[in-house]
Amino acid sequence: MSRIKNVFNEKALMAYITCGDPDLGTTTSIVRAAVSNGANIIGLGIPFSDPTAESPVIQESNVRALKNGITTDDIFEYVKELRKDITVPFIFMTYANVVFSYGGDKFYQNCKECDIDGILIADLPYEEREEFLPLSEKYDIELVTPLSFNSGERAKMIAKEAKELIYILSSSEEEMNAKASELINNIRSVTDVPCIVSYGVCSEDTMIKMSEISDGVVASEDVMLLLKEQGKNAGVGIGQLIANIKNNQ
Repeated sequence: MSRIKNVFNEKALMAYITCGDPDLGTTTSIVRAAVSNGANIIGLGIPFSDPTAESPVIQESNVRALKNGITTDDIFEYVKELRKDITVPFIFMTYANVVFSYGGDKFYQNCKECDIDGILIADLPYEEREEFLPLSEKYDIELVTPLSFNSGERAKMIAKEAKELIYILSSSEEEMNAKASELINNIRSVTDVPCIVSYGVCSEDTMIKMSEISDGVVASEDVMLLLKEQGKNAGVGIGQLIANIKNNQ
């Protein structure tokens, strides 16, 4: 069983971190704090100059990391070090242009060498996923399926093709409360592949509801807000946040 599949023996909690904001040492402290407090998947954001699918706070995080000179090669070497003692699944969160500009085969080969479990390409339309599927299959790295709350009936077509994980992108708490149940029911009608909901800053009640109706949640914007506010000292606060979410799942 793959590491991603094995996570879903319980409700999953994924923590998102932009690599290199404000430096890789801080990223390490956050990853370790998240894992030690219950995060069982880590999403590692590769900074990109035009992260249009992200919220403003995560866009700002990308800008800070790039201003500090972080490169994709830096991140590959960095993840190799993390892998020496951290065994939870790692999913790279990135954009198509990052992979294309690096070279698709080289990118995937390096992902394999640093033991990445999955790649989520935020701006990849479903109709263009064939650009990456052969590489995902060649290197046995999951191409994580993203879905928005506006997918409607189209969600069934997309979900049918998912293998290990469906990642539901939300834009607001109101949207989650209004559309989550319908979307997850559409997914469940065609596949039993686990689905997790990425939420922004929302009430604890909404977060608990998302955990109840899905297979897990993604802490992203709230993590990155703490990082913005606390900088290099954010590890402790983010660890407490992750522990609180885990205790409410």
